[in-house]
Amino acid sequence: MDSKLSTQLSRRKFMQGAAMMGAAPLVAKRNTTAQGSVPTQTTAGSIPKKDLGRTGVQVSALGLGGYHLGSANTDQVASEIVAKAVDHGVTFFDNAWEYHDGLSEERLGKALKGKRQNVVLMTKVCTHGRDKKVAMRMLEESLRRLQTDHLDIWQIHEVIYENDPDLIFVPGGAAEALMEAKQQGKVRFIGFTGHKGPEIHLKMLAHDFPFDTVQMPLNCFDATFRSFETQVLPEATRRGIAVLGMKSLGGSGEMVRHGGITAEQGLRYAMSLPVATTISGIDSMEVLDQNLAVATNFQPYSSDELKYLREQCRQFAADGRYELFKMSTKYDGKIGREQHHFPSTEELPL
Repeated sequence: MDSKLSTQLSRRKFMQGAAMMGAAPLVAKRNTTAQGSVPTQTTAGSIPKKDLGRTGVQVSALGLGGYHLGSANTDQVASEIVAKAVDHGVTFFDNAWEYHDGLSEERLGKALKGKRQNVVLMTKVCTHGRDKKVAMRMLEESLRRLQTDHLDIWQIHEVIYENDPDLIFVPGGAAEALMEAKQQGKVRFIGFTGHKGPEIHLKMLAHDFPFDTVQMPLNCFDATFRSFETQVLPEATRRGIAVLGMKSLGGSGEMVRHGGITAEQGLRYAMSLPVATTISGIDSMEVLDQNLAVATNFQPYSSDELKYLREQCRQFAADGRYELFKMSTKYDGKIGREQHHFPSTEELPL
């Protein structure tokens, strides 16, 4: 058979399988959840709550991503997204010091007025290899923008370069800032995040630092290629560290537009893994409504259903084409590249 035709037929078979999953229940029985799933607490018409690792805190199974708040059309739209999310049971809110040059934090701070006590608020420090003094200055700026006197979670942002763990753990580095902020009561819990390679996450964990959280990309394509799900998720879980999932649809919906899954399948797969929350970028009320429809009264895929979806995605996940955060500079922050002496993405040739 002609190789081009074979590829077309394979893709057609994949798309048909994905469509069947989205349109009707799978044959697999629904009386078992994925092996190792975190127990949830659910009431009718609500988003389940999950344990935030060993912290004793519970968070909503769906979290709201901070970057996309800065992409919303107006401040008013961003505030409306946050208000509706809180009203419908979302308690976990993500952000970072550098998102949209501080706009994302400022918008979230305004939107959470009168609601701060009802949410778990997380933002990230963006030293990208710089020292503790820079980190502590960024913390004060984040607190001011977010209009709060403390963070629930403070994470080191974008640990994606091979030498990042070494820079973070040098004397006077960002790791010391995490501990100092926690001791001062300005931060309750500490962690790190990254999206490039599981080996970098494992190098961070190997320092045996008392991280409370770790954020990583988890989706139905990841299990096949440079997998955080198979390499990092079990190790973090073994250590009692709360796992925060992200990029359930590839970062900007690449897996839905090109990879043959529906938004519901992608989000539901990620939420079915043993994670504390799945952080989803939401820049409009339409996207929020779509995600709330999945998260409200959420029922996780069974182990068999997870396996089925991974197998359906395997061919198109094998080379990372839909996980651009692993394979390209698209999701690498400008400041991080500058601090590592790489040209910004705008300066790279096409």
